[in-house]
Amino acid sequence: MAPTPIFDGHNDTIQHIGEGKRSFFRRGAKGHIDLPRADEGGLIGGCFAIWVPDVELDDDRDASGNLSPSERKKNPSPPLEFSYAYDHLFDQLHRLYRIVGESDGEVAVVRTTNDIRYNMGSNVFSVEIHLEGADAIDEDLDTLEWLYLAGLRSLGIVWSRPNRFGHGVPIRRFGSPDIGPGLSDAGKALVRACNELGIMLDVSHLNEAGFWDVAATSTKPIVATHSNANALAPAVRNLTDKQLDAVRDSDGIVGINYHCGFLRKDGWSSPADTSLSLIGDHLVYIAERIGIDRVALGSDFDGAAMPADLKDAAGLPRLMDDLRSRGFDDDALRKIGYENWLRIFDATWVQ
Repeated sequence: MAPTPIFDGHNDTIQHIGEGKRSFFRRGAKGHIDLPRADEGGLIGGCFAIWVPDVELDDDRDASGNLSPSERKKNPSPPLEFSYAYDHLFDQLHRLYRIVGESDGEVAVVRTTNDIRYNMGSNVFSVEIHLEGADAIDEDLDTLEWLYLAGLRSLGIVWSRPNRFGHGVPIRRFGSPDIGPGLSDAGKALVRACNELGIMLDVSHLNEAGFWDVAATSTKPIVATHSNANALAPAVRNLTDKQLDAVRDSDGIVGINYHCGFLRKDGWSSPADTSLSLIGDHLVYIAERIGIDRVALGSDFDGAAMPADLKDAAGLPRLMDDLRSRGFDDDALRKIGYENWLRIFDATWVQ
């Protein structure tokens, strides 16, 4: 039996592909997504995030060059300079289009929901361009307009650091997202511009005040592409019940994040000790609260620690088998796998 088709609400794969890095076209042992593993797992496409890394700082780092957790808490990521962010944005966008150009028609950037539907019937992998943090967008929003022309169809206003538009939540195991002020005037203008252009807004990394500003300013459904339930795993990145209710009231959607630290009640990012069944726990909790039509999948592949029994995109049928064992029938699995994302794209994109 063919695996259930899955459209993924969020991955960080483009940062690890091309320019001397791993191939998108050959099956690899590293990372989570390449075309062979996607085909094996039923992954038909996803939102591919362009994300700008922090500037390297002279501070307490681990052997891999990353800030230690304790130091990260004391020193949250500072805002980025526009020129630095813009250079990284352009590099990753160029890298993505090079992959499309080298794919011999097997990979395509999608701009409308009908593009995804067409690709599903033509065995073409769909890439939706997502910007995770608007650090490379100027206050006049000129960058936003050309990015839309280049294919951008979804945008997270912030990553887990502040920028000129708003404030992100830190990546901590415990706490409330009620941290810091809401959107700036420029942030609210960005929300309105995205509504007008047809760019889906993602609240996944926003602090709570920013979340409520999006809810009050946007005329479109509230979307969290890769977040979980704070009630089950109290990571600062996860959504409170009150936020989930607002997603429901806007007829929005939550894409369930597979990251171990956002699944576990203790917050540890421990793949060996984390079961993919926790993904189902969060999905069931959110579906029961806001409805089956408002929950989907947002893996965070290539940007997070995956449960060992899932491992990568090739393991997605095991996740769907777990959901089936909980009583989700074929109609529900299609909604979770891709139909709910298509509904949201229909509601937020200009077709």
